[in-house]
Amino acid sequence: MRIMIVDDHEIVREGLKTILQDDPDFEVVAESGSAEGIAQLARRTRPDVVLLDARLPGASGAEACRQLLAVDPDIAVLIVSTYSEDRLVEECIKAGAKGYVIKDIQQLSLKASIRAVYGGGGAVSPVIAAKVLNRLRTHEELASAESASPLSQTQLEILRLIAAGFSNREIAGRVHLSENTVKSHIQEIFRKLDVGNRVQAALKASKEGWL
Repeated sequence: MRIMIVDDHEIVREGLKTILQDDPDFEVVAESGSAEGIAQLARRTRPDVVLLDARLPGASGAEACRQLLAVDPDIAVLIVSTYSEDRLVEECIKAGAKGYVIKDIQQLSLKASIRAVYGGGGAVSPVIAAKVLNRLRTHEELASAESASPLSQTQLEILRLIAAGFSNREIAGRVHLSENTVKSHIQEIFRKLDVGNRVQAALKASKEGWL
């Protein structure tokens, strides 16, 4: 996997490179300390995954994400930030980021998150997942909201498990379906909600009160 790192702190960039450099699955092909010129840099170096800070000099993480995806919509953007405000998370996910993790993430978890977004999945730090779940638990008029959802009861249950961070295999075991059937349900959830990934689906369903 070809990795590009965008963070305004050199020590963070060096730390991320140190974590990844001993793993043959990863190659750091580019880095930048600001959002300026990252579109051109991505066009020249063609990264598969971009590790992107949520706040950069001269641009937000969301703006930087949109610039990168304008170059190549197949780039998997993983936000790696010290900030976890709901507004910031939502802005980045709506801009197309496939994951959002906090910088105190352990090495193995970071690598797993990179592999997840590269493979078309999503990745969210537990602290952010907990915020989403708390919003789901406290949402009023759950029953009427569910009835307004375009999703079936099975799809709603799968979406709850997605929001909790479960993998497709774990979801399959909990809802007693095959992994392929779960994957089909997830694709149908994306279509019905008009979203592109797991994180966007969970955030949209949470905002609409469907979970």
